[in-house]
Amino acid sequence: MDQSNSELRTAKWLLWASINLLIVGYFAYAITAPASIVKRPLLPGKTTHGHYQIELDCDACHAPVANEKTHSKSNVMQDACNRCHADQLSLAKDTHPAAKFNDPTNADRLLILDAQNCLSCHQEHVPDQTGQSGLTVPTDYCWHCHQDVADSRPSHVGMAFDSCATAGCHNYHDNRALYEKFLDQHHGEPDYLSIAALPKRNSFDKWSAEHADSVSLVASQSDAPLVAKGDARIPPLWQQSAHAAAGVNCRGCHGEMNENQVDEWTNSVAIDACGECHQRQTESFVRGKHGMRLASGLSPMTPAQARLPMHSDAAHRELTCAACHDDHEFDTQYASVGACQKCHADAHSMAYENSSHAVLWQQELAGELPAGSGVTCATCHMPRMTEGDEVWVSHDQNANLRPSETMAREICAHCHGLEFSLSSLSDPALAENCYSSEPATRIESVQMAHDWFVQRAEAKAQRAAEKARRSTKTKD
Repeated sequence: MDQSNSELRTAKWLLWASINLLIVGYFAYAITAPASIVKRPLLPGKTTHGHYQIELDCDACHAPVANEKTHSKSNVMQDACNRCHADQLSLAKDTHPAAKFNDPTNADRLLILDAQNCLSCHQEHVPDQTGQSGLTVPTDYCWHCHQDVADSRPSHVGMAFDSCATAGCHNYHDNRALYEKFLDQHHGEPDYLSIAALPKRNSFDKWSAEHADSVSLVASQSDAPLVAKGDARIPPLWQQSAHAAAGVNCRGCHGEMNENQVDEWTNSVAIDACGECHQRQTESFVRGKHGMRLASGLSPMTPAQARLPMHSDAAHRELTCAACHDDHEFDTQYASVGACQKCHADAHSMAYENSSHAVLWQQELAGELPAGSGVTCATCHMPRMTEGDEVWVSHDQNANLRPSETMAREICAHCHGLEFSLSSLSDPALAENCYSSEPATRIESVQMAHDWFVQRAEAKAQRAAEKARRSTKTKD
């Protein structure tokens, strides 16, 4: 019996030691192994399309930020949502801001759906209930607050509440292209505008005017070390670039201060170096899917990590500024189409070359159309932003993808009428063929908004006439 108990104790100790060795071994391996191997198996579920690139940076959503002044110290994840999305919602003039529900008259509605908490509608790691734009509640959620909408809007009688977000109707947050007044202003527009062109980029022109004393540089003035001058192709390319024209020498990008404040040469140019002159471009880049990993301190995205179809030979191409703006050449024509096609292999991207948009681009390149008439990948996915009298290109390439109506206002409206734009964006077949044909059906919201304003004007005129009639009768 004693021998049996001794063997049992020995077995328990061996089991305990083995388990501890496994735990220690796992953590020792975890310290050196790639995060994708260690963390990904521990994810509680598949992440959404908007967050999968940063799914290994768990702290981005689940850890508090030290010394951060937020309105919700007790809700770490809500604070995380606000860090990334609050500015976007403000820019979109959020239709349902959290402040709206501070009104006591809306308190009972919060008991049904807590609209002040992003996680009420946008949970993560629940792929079976995740819909478009990361929505994780039933699509008829509008009913809870708007069930009596037909009383004030007869045009909505009989409409199902799971159709509220139908293209051209309503969005929860961003309705800038769907407000009745905006729709009515664009009523009656032709499908194709007589003047169709993009605003001209003028950042460099403005910079040049403000720095009239800057001196252009030539290849012989390069301050690169001899070892970096071995490639004879580089100096003439640099000399022809906007960098040389602006007096930016090689060390302006390749110089890097070490810990002893000594200027060292680096062949790899980090995005921070680009951001010293192109702040708005780099800030918008890290907000988009191409650069969001950099904002989280992760390695640059590669096409191999994408969920969309990509060309296999581009699988390990790191998406930094140089991925699209080829080193030293910085050809914006290449960056507008060629750089995109080098990676993207989905149906929409592959259909571009045979689209009517591509024809316009080729005509512009051939000098047959004025600048800004052609339509490239960048035209739609990297919109030109106007701030005061300056026009610059946003590098947040997915900012206007959801809701799709955002693209109608910021992009399509340069060339097309609003009804045509909304109808095209709502047609899945057109998205597939890169908008190479007419929309199959027409969105009715533009006409509905116009009719509503006409009815209001008629009702107002009738009331005025009735008031005048009563006034005349009283005098008699």
